[in-house]
Amino acid sequence: MKLLLHACCGPCSCYPTEKLTADGTAFDILYYNPNIHPYKEFKHRLSTLREFCEKKQYNLIIDKSYPIEECIRGMLNEPTVRCAFCYRMRLRYAARFAVENGYDAFSTTLLVSPYQKHALIVKEAEAAAKEFGIPFYYENFRVGYQRGVDISLEMGLYRQQYCGCVFSERDRYEIHKKIKGEVPQDKFIVVSKNIKMVNHLTDSK
Repeated sequence: MKLLLHACCGPCSCYPTEKLTADGTAFDILYYNPNIHPYKEFKHRLSTLREFCEKKQYNLIIDKSYPIEECIRGMLNEPTVRCAFCYRMRLRYAARFAVENGYDAFSTTLLVSPYQKHALIVKEAEAAAKEFGIPFYYENFRVGYQRGVDISLEMGLYRQQYCGCVFSERDRYEIHKKIKGEVPQDKFIVVSKNIKMVNHLTDSK
């Protein structure tokens, strides 16, 4: 079997590639992640994955396209959860690329993270497989998550602190000021005598 493995980043590729290699499965790695924000982060993750593949001598296919507007619009319009669009966009691309380039199946390193919506990834991957007529190779790579962390640390790979999209970046770094365990409801938060932070402006009428 010749497998196309979609990779979201270098660290998440560590265990799946090790496992596939041990199993004797031939694979190429595909980088297509236009959801990652900002563009500097997109380039940083790509650079890390390239570094990983060069050290391990894995074949890497790169698509540098960055339709961030399409990604944000799609996530905002997604009727379920925004992650569904994010998964769907990348997995449909991987499935289509696999078909057009003679692969026998496709998979994704997204399956390794305990922080991702595992069942939703599988659902979107299976839908893409059905749409393009190619098998989705499923394996619960989460069992090797810590092994992947250890490999990435040993290799000195850059490890990101949030999923990738602009919303996950906000959720990761936004600081909610709490008073006795509760989020203040005031429109303004006084931080000094001369400075005020505006939480949200609403029509006063």
